[in-house]
Amino acid sequence: MTHARASTRRRFLIAAFAAASIGVSLGACATATFPFIPDHYTFSRDQVQEAVQRKFPFQRTVSQVFNVTLANPVVGLLPDTNRVSVRLDAHFASPFLQQPVDATFTLSSQLAYDGPSRSVVLKEPTVDNVSVDGQGHAYAQQISAAAGLLATQLLTNYPIYTFKPEQLQFAGVNYEPGTITILTNGIRVQILEK
Repeated sequence: MTHARASTRRRFLIAAFAAASIGVSLGACATATFPFIPDHYTFSRDQVQEAVQRKFPFQRTVSQVFNVTLANPVVGLLPDTNRVSVRLDAHFASPFLQQPVDATFTLSSQLAYDGPSRSVVLKEPTVDNVSVDGQGHAYAQQISAAAGLLATQLLTNYPIYTFKPEQLQFAGVNYEPGTITILTNGIRVQILEK
């Protein structure tokens, strides 16, 4: 009877050790195979700059009056207001102007997540500041209105970061972005289970 108990106990220990060994090797395999889903992703100002830069230079006629060229975007992060800013150089030409006018304007935008495209997009951009060079000051109001219209058309819902499908799925569980927070050095997007 003692021999039978010892044999049963030995088989149990061997089976438990074998199961533990398989579990450890499968665990190591799983770590290498599946990506880790963090509770957030952070992308840099440079990544946003690169995404916005693809849209420029841009030319358009506004209200059949101004021929506008927008170039040289510079992205800024505004953590105090949780917005992204874009400063643009603008060149305005019109038969109503004695000569072309150069201006610089800055717009800012909220960010939102667009589910169908899996992208963080610019939402409701507004013109914050317009600086007109030379004799164009007399037309500052019209230039500001044209710049605002063009910026709104051009950058509303423009994607600044697109998630890859594998970034939002882990072990058969789907995730989606939540709160978007502007930091001094990047943009942090919270990741939540769907």
